[in-house]
Amino acid sequence: MKITIVAVGKIKEKYLSAGIAEFTKRLTPYCKLNIIEVDEERMPDNPSDAEKAKALTKEGERMLKQIPSDSYLIVLDVFGKASSSEELAAKMSDLALKGQSSITFAIGGAFGLSQEIRNTAKEKLSFSKMTFTHQMIRLLLVEQVYRAFKINRGEPYHW
Repeated sequence: MKITIVAVGKIKEKYLSAGIAEFTKRLTPYCKLNIIEVDEERMPDNPSDAEKAKALTKEGERMLKQIPSDSYLIVLDVFGKASSSEELAAKMSDLALKGQSSITFAIGGAFGLSQEIRNTAKEKLSFSKMTFTHQMIRLLLVEQVYRAFKINRGEPYHW
């Protein structure tokens, strides 16, 4: 299976980069993982709603260009459906059984995702009602994708 993560911005914190690198390495036997970073729009301090909307639109356009056309798009969105690790694993397994060999996860920037990305998505997934940085969500996502493969193969993760 091919997993693509299209994310706005770069990871700046070393501890997050190290965690992402660790789970990327662990995923090697299970899938081909590709992480694509698109530029985050520069914003003034205290941007207006119009400035935020314009930035989201530009980021969304860059993201859409990176999403493979044959991929099943799942966006990480605060307005999405909450899911357990087991439910995510079942979803990924179900997609594979239906012949869907490519899944893309999209992670927006500091202000979220454009409406166009949300409308393009097949599913909207929320990790929590809590707020996390978009860099932290990337680490959580690669860990959950790894966990999903372990669950689907009946392999122990941790107890």
